[in-house]
Amino acid sequence: MNFVVGTAGHIDHGKSTLIRALTGIDPDRLAEEKRRGMTIDLGFAYLTLPSGRLVGIVDVPGHARFIRNMLAGVHGLDAVLLVVAADEGVRPQTVEHLEIVHLLEVARGLVVLTKTDLVEPDWLELVSAEVSDRLAGTSLGGAEIVPVSAQTGAGLDLLPDRLDALLDTTPARPDLGRPRLPIDRVFTIGGFGTVVTGTLVDGPLRVGEELEVVPGGRKVRVRGLQQHNQKVEVAAPGSRVAANLAGVEKDDLHRGDVIVRPGTLAATRRVDARVSVLAGAGRPLRHGSRLQLHTGTAEVAARAIVLESDQIAAGEEGWVQLYLAAPIAAAAGDRYVLRMPSPSLTLAGGRFADVTPRRHPRHDAQVPASLERRLQGGVLQEELAKYPRGVTEAALLKATLASPAGLAKLEARRAGTWLFAPGAWRTLAERTAGHLAGYHQAHPLRAGMPREELKSKLGLPTATFGPVLAELVREGGVAERGGDLALPEHNASLDGGAPARALLEVVAAEPFSPPSLPEAMKQAGAGPEVLRSLVRSGDLVRLSPDVAFTKLAYEQALAMVREIIAAEGEVTVARLRDQMAASRRPVLALLEYLDTQKITRRQGDTRTLR
Repeated sequence: MNFVVGTAGHIDHGKSTLIRALTGIDPDRLAEEKRRGMTIDLGFAYLTLPSGRLVGIVDVPGHARFIRNMLAGVHGLDAVLLVVAADEGVRPQTVEHLEIVHLLEVARGLVVLTKTDLVEPDWLELVSAEVSDRLAGTSLGGAEIVPVSAQTGAGLDLLPDRLDALLDTTPARPDLGRPRLPIDRVFTIGGFGTVVTGTLVDGPLRVGEELEVVPGGRKVRVRGLQQHNQKVEVAAPGSRVAANLAGVEKDDLHRGDVIVRPGTLAATRRVDARVSVLAGAGRPLRHGSRLQLHTGTAEVAARAIVLESDQIAAGEEGWVQLYLAAPIAAAAGDRYVLRMPSPSLTLAGGRFADVTPRRHPRHDAQVPASLERRLQGGVLQEELAKYPRGVTEAALLKATLASPAGLAKLEARRAGTWLFAPGAWRTLAERTAGHLAGYHQAHPLRAGMPREELKSKLGLPTATFGPVLAELVREGGVAERGGDLALPEHNASLDGGAPARALLEVVAAEPFSPPSLPEAMKQAGAGPEVLRSLVRSGDLVRLSPDVAFTKLAYEQALAMVREIIAAEGEVTVARLRDQMAASRRPVLALLEYLDTQKITRRQGDTRTLR
């Protein structure tokens, strides 16, 4: 298993000195850091523990001016070493770093009391008590305190054993098959090109993989991987990783970008989040507040929309929707911290519940209830409810970063590859029935509504409509009739049958020489709906816009055509006119109709059977 441990604590309390003493590696890599004797940016080292466990270490700056760098380094930690100088005790950045660790829910850690060679035992005891009191009520409450001196070496030999014991109870980082590498450092190496580092989560990376940079969407390829200065072919989640990337320049990447497999994570500029306001902040989180959001290695300006009230008091929790000034790569469940830019202080933090939310009305009790269900593990179910017109399994998994195994527990209606929340499916079925009922009422003589008309009324894209219609037909809510759609109980009414019977009688009176359709309809008192209904039922065969035969007359005429061609090899208009004892108009309409039906083939003035 791979683990990452970070430092935290006030400036000059000996964090970097402790790391050098433990690992032999100087985490201060910048010339300015060495000149000023002060950590400015993140530093990195690694340590082999007595168990053989290899641990990555992130060293963070302790000065308040560099808190943004500290926040970029403490994401993804399995444990933290809270460093407090025994000669100074708890200081302002001790408190703020502890608050940040608490907001990020880093639940395992050790307190390292440094510089013990500078104080008497009684004073050391007082400082230990002060630290224990300060830890109470935080994620590090009850953490073991280990006194050490980097100068004399006192206690240093105990620290690796204590850290080993702490990590014995730390679970391995989950492998979700969707690796994310939040970038905390970008640089170039001569002969190799662009290199990024970060703490890998949610899945492994492999040499040769094609990846994507989010935000931005730039495609890159993994040319090489290192863990703890050792080349590896596969980097496991939960480890510090350096990735040599092809297809990108150093200036194209920045701290806060995330390397992922293509299509597994989208950028967002709006998130829903559970927020906890620090009791020590001394001020509420007010609706409309402009803040700085820190998540992963990203930092972005944000505006907070308080969903349930006008503010969330210090020490209280609530729900917010955060509008971001720039897109970030984030996933539901990610931890975050909110800071006030002026005066500079850490105000609140929590977890993202939804990273692709719609805008919410404020003071709507259903919104917090839905977000709570998401936060408690109902991500797929709550995400599904956002798609009243359905969503594919692939799109649902991409939006939530959930495991495909979660689909088995999903309460959903399936239409092909499309998923619908039960309520959304009921609404869709009811709307379909309503549209069809209205159509039947307006057009009682028609067999049903054309498919395209129903698709338009439902507002469904073509890719969705086909599977939805098939499922509605399968469950008996819709019937297909000659390409049209109807309610199963619908029967086309002929208004008592009188106009229809009259029209059939007029057309049948002279079966091979009927009057034109407009004239026949006028004589029968039949409208277009009656004609359309008779044509759909097959009682009338409409040969042309103004010529129709009864079904019997059409079948008899077709038989004559077949007989003439069988005997003579072909048929002409004149020959069929003589056989039918009819005028040229209906005979020509019949033969042209047979051509369009691909029963006959015209060759000059003659026709043969196809």
